[in-house]
Amino acid sequence: MKKVPVFKHAHAIGIVDYIDNLDRWDGRNFNSGRNGRHLGVGRCKKGWYVCYGTQWQGERSYAELVPETEARRICLKHNPDIFFELFGEDLADLM
Repeated sequence: MKKVPVFKHAHAIGIVDYIDNLDRWDGRNFNSGRNGRHLGVGRCKKGWYVCYGTQWQGERSYAELVPETEARRICLKHNPDIFFELFGEDLADLM
């Protein structure tokens, strides 16, 4: 599996597995809203991270440590279908 550097407050602190589990099919490609861009949320020893992937030449994929609340927000925005898989709970029915 591909590894990417993970950052916390603009400082590299290690490497994590590359993940793009928030990508959605747009009819032609899997992406996270823009062509060539990918997004994923994962968990590592230090907590939750968001992986920002790119297919563009000259750019590098990377990850960033985030609080769990931010990981949840990003998951809900980009792919709520995997919320239970990541966080182990169903979304609240607010109706």
